[in-house]
Amino acid sequence: MEYHNPVLLEESVDGLNIKPDGVYVDVTFGGGGHSKLILSKLGEKGKLYAFDQDLDALENKIDDPRFTLINENFRFIKRFLRFYGVKEVDGILGDFGVSSHQFNVAERGFSTRFEAKLDMRMNQKSSLSAYEVINEYDEEHLKKLFYEYADLRNAPRLASEIVKARTEAPIESSEQLNEILRPILFKEKEHKILAQIYQAIRIEVNQEIEALKEFLLQTEELIKKGGRLSLISYHSLEDRLVKRYIRSGLFEGEPEKDFFGNISVPFKKVGGLIVPTAEEIYRNNRARSAKLRIAKKL
Repeated sequence: MEYHNPVLLEESVDGLNIKPDGVYVDVTFGGGGHSKLILSKLGEKGKLYAFDQDLDALENKIDDPRFTLINENFRFIKRFLRFYGVKEVDGILGDFGVSSHQFNVAERGFSTRFEAKLDMRMNQKSSLSAYEVINEYDEEHLKKLFYEYADLRNAPRLASEIVKARTEAPIESSEQLNEILRPILFKEKEHKILAQIYQAIRIEVNQEIEALKEFLLQTEELIKKGGRLSLISYHSLEDRLVKRYIRSGLFEGEPEKDFFGNISVPFKKVGGLIVPTAEEIYRNNRARSAKLRIAKKL
């Protein structure tokens, strides 16, 4: 697919255990690959709702009476499903990666490969872009961001160099940022480290961790008993949140035990961790870090 080659397509949709007359949600519509496969498994009475905050994704809307595309962030899933009269669903699929389209359109600023304005907004209407993060965040905030979202040991030096450079002139483009940071990066790992830096900025710009937490907390109420969660993550911070939520319904700490020592959790994992095959990674290199976890509502 030109817009986006969906990762773990068959595995993630199979994980939903689709009922022909069920109601499902694809919270990361993108190029529509997962949604099309879900629709192919639904009968006439089935229904699919999809979310995507990126205006570009609207161009891929599927012409099908069973399908509704909602141009919003999935962190608002419950609110917007209620707007359509939906209180419960049979399954939810999420593929939390950046689409190939977003990486490949230079002006979006997601990629280290292109000269572009610092942007990285998935929602083009958002007021916070990479420009504000790089030019307005204080040194401590930048250091924390590179530590937490990219696990970079040289986060203090990265933050210091950015703050020093912007005192002379605003940092407006990806190439300017790259030039400022290159002298302090290991040459043999330059591309990888720049990609990690961009990942950290992108996560901050789009509030990806906060959005994921808000979304996960709503799934307990939305998914019917026996319904499924099928979630694909691409970095350890994201995957850790998904794994912990499925295991305990919490993001930190442990669930409380009752008088008999039992714990009550909303979901039970289905199978083990699923990762792409070597063949899929060969076809689509961006699949290499994908991790799929499936859970059933108790």
